[in-house]
Amino acid sequence: MKHKPVVAALLLFAPLTACGSAQAGDSSTVTVTVGYQSKTINTVTAGTLLRSLGSFEKQLNSLHDGHTYKVDWQDYATGAPITAQMTAGKIDIGSMGDFPLLINAARGKQLGKPTRLVSVTGYNLRGGLNTIVTSPNSKLASLGDLKDKKVSTSVGSAADGTLVRALQRAGIDPDKGIEKLNQQPAVGASALSAGSADALSQFVAWPGLLAYQGKAKALYDGAELDLPTFHGVTAREDFAKQRPTVLEAFLKAQAEATDYLNAHPVDAAESVAKATGLPAEVVYLYNGAHGIATFDPAIRPQLVSALKEDVSVLKAAKLTGDVDVDSFVDDQYVKKALGSDYAGRLALKPSASASEVWPKGASRTQSFKTPAQLLAYVSAHEDGIRAAYVPDATTGTLWFADKAVWVADGDELLPFVAPETAQAYVSAHGGARVVTYAEALEQAS
Repeated sequence: MKHKPVVAALLLFAPLTACGSAQAGDSSTVTVTVGYQSKTINTVTAGTLLRSLGSFEKQLNSLHDGHTYKVDWQDYATGAPITAQMTAGKIDIGSMGDFPLLINAARGKQLGKPTRLVSVTGYNLRGGLNTIVTSPNSKLASLGDLKDKKVSTSVGSAADGTLVRALQRAGIDPDKGIEKLNQQPAVGASALSAGSADALSQFVAWPGLLAYQGKAKALYDGAELDLPTFHGVTAREDFAKQRPTVLEAFLKAQAEATDYLNAHPVDAAESVAKATGLPAEVVYLYNGAHGIATFDPAIRPQLVSALKEDVSVLKAAKLTGDVDVDSFVDDQYVKKALGSDYAGRLALKPSASASEVWPKGASRTQSFKTPAQLLAYVSAHEDGIRAAYVPDATTGTLWFADKAVWVADGDELLPFVAPETAQAYVSAHGGARVVTYAEALEQAS
């Protein structure tokens, strides 16, 4: 079936009205306008958490350059309106996902208002930030089952890119094999609940939120693609050249917020939850000590390479033409902001996946070497668990223990995000079988 015309995709470029941004010149008061997405929680070190910590304002106050600085924080649901505002000269610095970043680059060049990718926020080297989910009672159990079904996604987003690539690997034409519904995340979530969509492909934090609320279950873990996905910070080129010290102050503040998140993951999750209304347990799933996302502002070569591979997906959807990724990526400002610390950050590797329990009333989580050990702890402290997380046995993607698909292989208990990967393991290991969460708890106790 052909997907519906991508009329809404044109709205990616529709200009919106907003208050002004930092102006060139010597006025004593300079307003810096930052566009962010509070609920896209892998951008928090450049948005929600950064704002709550006040780090950017402190960095600006330390410039002592004769100016008084004011920060205008503007919150959006997606990256598209941030791009529209940037190309209109009304937002100076913005954060968004990798596919919207490419649209940001293309639109900026098209309008003669070029932008530059200046840092990274949250990333996952396998692609685990995007997930395809179905309704809790859905009979769909594999990507192949999506053929001729209605699938909601946001065209031009990283989640749409995951959907396109996953369908292609499953042998389904992403244009003709499904009916694609181009919807904002909240609209798609409602469509899934109402039954007007069979599946939903979305970016953080929607899949985890819906699963946590019991409104969806995972069908496909984006990490199965084994292709990096990330969120980053983009700045208007003219702003960066006119106010380099201000941009560097932002990037220093972002690094401070990153260090705070990594050192205090539970406190950071609670802070973001308070600001966004998202459950802290969902925020921690993505942003925790062993969460799906890794945070660091360094622009890693593998992320740039992935960005180049993403161009073809957007071109096929007729959302962009060619994008010169090399000219869009500009790491000079983050290198200067972080100084000698930059090389060390670039060399850091993501934390190894681990099983974690968040006990009620605790300010720290507890890690376990194996999922079975976590289950034994949960079984012994049934009323004292706020949340329990386990990494997918194949991809390492963290998921809620009670929402995972469990496989018993002898004495070993293995969790999976999606049923298809669990079944693949069972098929390859004689004697292994899918069990319920209750059965897994009983075996581990």
